[in-house]
Amino acid sequence: MLAKRIPTIMPGLTLDEALEVTKIHSVIGTLPVKDGIMSSRPFRSPHHTSSSMALIGGGSIPQPGEISLAHQGVLFLDELPEFHRDCLESLRQPLEDGFIRVSRVKKSFVFPASFMLVAAMNPCPCGYFTEPRKACRYNTTKIQNYMSKISGPLLDRIDIHIELPSVKYKELSETKDAEPSKVIKERVERAREIQRERFKSEGIFYNAQMNTKLIKKYCMLNDEAKELLKMAMTELGLSARAYDKILKVSRTVSDLAGSDLIRAEHISEAIQYRSLDRQFWV
Repeated sequence: MLAKRIPTIMPGLTLDEALEVTKIHSVIGTLPVKDGIMSSRPFRSPHHTSSSMALIGGGSIPQPGEISLAHQGVLFLDELPEFHRDCLESLRQPLEDGFIRVSRVKKSFVFPASFMLVAAMNPCPCGYFTEPRKACRYNTTKIQNYMSKISGPLLDRIDIHIELPSVKYKELSETKDAEPSKVIKERVERAREIQRERFKSEGIFYNAQMNTKLIKKYCMLNDEAKELLKMAMTELGLSARAYDKILKVSRTVSDLAGSDLIRAEHISEAIQYRSLDRQFWV
């Protein structure tokens, strides 16, 4: 449900983005005939039995796969560890570059693949490893084998990974209306406008596209934030890629808060979004 709501809070497609998405779906034959042009961001949710060809594209006459059909939208992978290892590892390059290259003997094809990856998984095969009211049926070795299906390099390329506790009855039965997607989308669009203005001379559009040079230029931290980030890197043993991800996410958090400077609370929030216990990730 959370994954399906994400496209509703993302900024609307620009004309160039809509034309690009329309071309991809037109090639595959999934373009809605009545609309003529894609007006909303795509949401793709392939099954965990999908092959790497179905995911990244290919065939004797190469065609775009699910990651290209999710271009400018959301690719949702439910039960992430159940996907074949080669499928998951094939996501690393498009997550980094925003495109996928499919090579054949005489020619190589480049398909656009700039998507938001959203994935979900249980903490163990039975799902009760972190549940305080029900015991997990598996030992540490089985849990480690399950978690290690997701490689460290792939995990490093995911900006945010958090644990969600089971929902209590009181929360499920709550009748009070939650904040609507329309209101959240307005905040997102304000933050995106800040980023468009920031990067208007850099050839990019939002924080996630920053390279190391731009991170140093635009992610200015106060002294307290610098100390907090240093402590997190030392204590948690995070990678250089994770360091960049934290800075990018904290830049976005500060944009949502309307702050030019990245403060300690923004860094703290970004670190929390990478707080999964890493002892089972290899």
